Amino acid sequence: MKTYKLKIKGKDYTVDVLDVGDFSATVKVNGVLYDVEIDQHLKTTKTPKLVRAMVSPSTDVEISTAKTAKPGAAKSRTVKSPLPGKILDIFIKPGDKIKVGQTLLILEAMKMENNINADKEGMVKAINVQRNDAVMEGDS
Repeated sequence: MKTYKLKIKGKDYTVDVLDVGDFSATVKVNGVLYDVEIDQHLKTTKTPKLVRAMVSPSTDVEISTAKTAKPGAAKSRTVKSPLPGKILDIFIKPGDKIKVGQTLLILEAMKMENNINADKEGMVKAINVQRNDAVMEGDS
C-alpha cells in the first residue's frame, strides 16, 4: 500500500492506493473507499536482472581456493596480469621457490597498488617484466 499526501486548491487529502489492476484501482481518500477506472492499460515494466558468473582470478591467495592441475598435466605455469598497470616492485627472482599466497610483485593500476600473489607452489623459471614496465591485462 502506498500513501500520498496531496493538496488540491488549498485542501489536504490523504490518498492510500490499496490495489491496482489493469483497468481499475482501489483507493482510500481521507478514509473513504473509491473504485477508480483507469482509461488506458498500465504497462508493467520488467527490470532486467544482471547475472554474472563468479570470477576467480589466477592469483587467489587462500589455500582452500588454490587451483589444482589434472594428473599428468604440464607443470609450468605463467602468472598473467589481471588488469592493465605498471610494475612497481618484484619480490622474486629466477630459481626462487614460492608458496601459495606469497606476494610475487606489486602492480599499480588505477592509482592503487595491487599485490599479485602466487596461487600455486613452484619454482620461478623466468621473469618477463622489470620494475616500471607497463603491462596490459593478460600479459605474462
